[in-house]
Amino acid sequence: MNRLTEAERAELLPALTGWTLVEGRDAIHKRFVFDDFNAAFGWMTRVALVAEPMNHHPEWFNVYNKVEVTLSTHDADGLTRRDVELAQSMDQLAAGSAKSS
Repeated sequence: MNRLTEAERAELLPALTGWTLVEGRDAIHKRFVFDDFNAAFGWMTRVALVAEPMNHHPEWFNVYNKVEVTLSTHDADGLTRRDVELAQSMDQLAAGSAKSS
């Protein structure tokens, strides 16, 4: 898996709503806020079912109704299409049940 080229970054990253670049690291980050712990944990479970077959596992941190997510492909030492695809899946799975902050 190759890191995103500058052209791919310019095309793909602006389409990711609420995702920001991580300072000092080639990664993207987003904070999801749900109604409660069950909604947050349920979303994490649905994401895990998508991430596992991709062999791509997010860095995430959950406290009550909040989930902090950082995506980067460790094997490529930076952002790849796999990160963009997982971010898009996370957003789709969160649609209607979470807001980013």
